Parts: sequence; C-alpha cells; structure tokens
Amino acid sequence: MINDIQKDAESRMKKSLDALHANFNKIRTGRAHSSILDSVTVEYYGSQVPLNQVASVNVEDARTLSVVPWEQNMVPKIEKAIMTSDLGLNPASAGNVIRVPMPMLTEETRKGYIKQARAEAENGRVAVRNVRRDANNDIKALLKEKEISEDEQHRAEDAIQKLTDKYIAEIDKQLEAKEHDLMQV
Repeated sequence: MINDIQKDAESRMKKSLDALHANFNKIRTGRAHSSILDSVTVEYYGSQVPLNQVASVNVEDARTLSVVPWEQNMVPKIEKAIMTSDLGLNPASAGNVIRVPMPMLTEETRKGYIKQARAEAENGRVAVRNVRRDANNDIKALLKEKEISEDEQHRAEDAIQKLTDKYIAEIDKQLEAKEHDLMQV
C-alpha cells in the first residue's frame, strides 16, 4: 500500500514537472523555436484545432519561424490566429508560407518574462507540495486504520519528502535555465 502511494505521488509530481515545462515553452525567448506556437488554435471546418494539426511549423533561422499550411485556404486563418494569440507576434505571408519574425526583447519585457517564469515555477512547487500533502494524508489514514506501524509511517513520509525535494530541485534547475535563456541577448 505504501509503495502504491509513493508511485502515485511520484507520477503526479512528474506530471507537475511536465506541465511546468509546457508552461515554460509558452514563454518566448528572443530565439525562435516551434513550441512557441503550440498554444495557438485555428478554426478548421467549424472546430478549433491546434496549429500543428493544420500546418508544419519550422525554424527558418534564429529569429524566424515558417508556417506552411497543408491547405492553401488556411493561410489567412492561420495568420489571423497567430496575430490574435497573446504571444505578440506579427506574421507575414508570402504565397503559401507564413513567416513569423521574433521581435527583439527589451530589458523590460525580459524582466516581465522572468517574473512570469518565476510565478510558473512557484505554481509548480505548490503543486508538488500538494502532492506531498495528499500522500502524507493517505499514509496517516493507513496508520489510523492500523494497517501500518508508526515506523513504517515515518519511513514512508521520509521517502515522500525525498521525492518532493528531488522534484523541487528539478523545478529550480529548469527555472534557472529559463532565466539564463531569457537574459541572453
């Protein structure tokens, strides 16, 4: 039972880390990378679909993305979807290729993005701590039902704490890498 609780806690902590990674990818740096457009959805025959399902997104150079729709009639819809997204990008179409230049980041926008990254990291830490709390409550419930001894409870709580420390350290490492990316000119 304790192993099941620990495995569940670890898988939930891993999901929190994956969600943080996805949120970090939405925060753009000065360089172009295709995951910036992952959050953009396009209207495709009456339903909203992710951009990468109606077009291929490639990095043309360090500051430019190219979006090539699979259908010619999707060019204006994709262009509009990128413009109306909250990413602050201005696409330009040339035939059936949409080029998305990455604007240079000012010092002020860099600091804003760093603040956003820190907030995302803190949300990730809170999520990991919530998983720890839930796991510890489950362990205490087992003790209350007299299914485990107090020694087993302490060992299990220590193992959960070590897991928590490991994932929080990983979050801090990802935050440091993102801040480093953002501060590069």
